[in-house]
Amino acid sequence: MILIISAIAVPNFLRSRLRANEASAVASLRVINTAAITYSITYPDLGFPAQLTTLGGVNPCSASSTQSCLIDDILAQGTKAGYSFSWTGDGAVPSVSFVDTGIPQSIGPPGRNMYCSDQTGVIHYDPSGSGCSNASLALQ
Repeated sequence: MILIISAIAVPNFLRSRLRANEASAVASLRVINTAAITYSITYPDLGFPAQLTTLGGVNPCSASSTQSCLIDDILAQGTKAGYSFSWTGDGAVPSVSFVDTGIPQSIGPPGRNMYCSDQTGVIHYDPSGSGCSNASLALQ
């Protein structure tokens, strides 16, 4: 009896964990995008930050152009809820574009979809694992 119940419950638990991690990844990209826009408004001579770590800061945090304290430092370091986040700036000063991505640390229970976004704020996803880009499906 217990084996039957666990055979039903475990896959459902793993599926709900996967969906929660994917929802967290999308929310994290939205937080990163909002922080990047706030940073570019706060430091117009720099534009968007050159790297993801610039958006965070260790507590207690004093905001500056190198450590803006706009997002949680764990997310700024590039990991959260089974996903790894990366930031690619355009290298210009002031920076006018960026791409941020969320990739599952391993395909399976942590997540299946890759997510990406840019300065437009549109979040795209790729369920195939081949790589997310602006040509990928847009999240509705």
